[in-house]
Order: sequence, then C-alpha cells, then structure tokens
Amino acid sequence: MKKIFGLGIFGVLLILLAYYAFIYFVPYSKGTRSGELIKFSNKGVIIKTWEGEISQGISGAQIFTFSVLDKDENEIKKLKEYQGQYVKLDYIERYTTFFWLGDTKYFITNVSKEKSPHFRN
Repeated sequence: MKKIFGLGIFGVLLILLAYYAFIYFVPYSKGTRSGELIKFSNKGVIIKTWEGEISQGISGAQIFTFSVLDKDENEIKKLKEYQGQYVKLDYIERYTTFFWLGDTKYFITNVSKEKSPHFRN
C-alpha cells in the first residue's frame, strides 16, 4: 500500500514538473513590437514582478503589456533608462504564465531604442 501511494505521489510530482518545464521552456511564439514605453514598474505585494506597457498607436489605443524576468537585469536597466521613449522589444510568448514569473504571457528578451516614426527629422 505504501509503495502504491509513494508511486502515485511521485507520478503527480513528475507530471507537475513536466508541465512547468513545458510552460517555461517551450515558447508559443516569438516576435518584435515597437512603440512608446509608457509604463515600467516592479509590482506585487509578496512576489514582485517587472511589468510594462508600450503604446503602439498615436492616441494610445493599442497598448502592449509585457513582463520581464528578474534574471534579465540588462533589459530591466534599459527599460528604466528608455522610459517615455520609442523602443523596439523582442519577446517570447508562452502558452500561459505562473504568478511568480509575471502577469502577462509576453516576456521581453531584448530591448533597443528606436527612432519614432511620428516625428520626421
């Protein structure tokens, strides 16, 4: 009886680990978005996550929300520096997320400053 119970617990843990590995390591899509960085903050009560938004339209009608993992310190530094400027974001989209990773399914992998198409010089 103890052996069956132990194997059952081991099986459940193995399934949970496989689910986590699939969500974390297998991207749903990869892409690039550009827009004005309008918000970037470290939010949360117990578990803090880095969350941000870029406006992809002139009136702010299209807002792209994203998350940044804590391990991506270089991207966090760039996003803090580029606040209010036009940026290009490379991201991966996951099937879903866990609350300790971020609020969105979109995770930034690279940040670069771009010239805004709204102003001609």
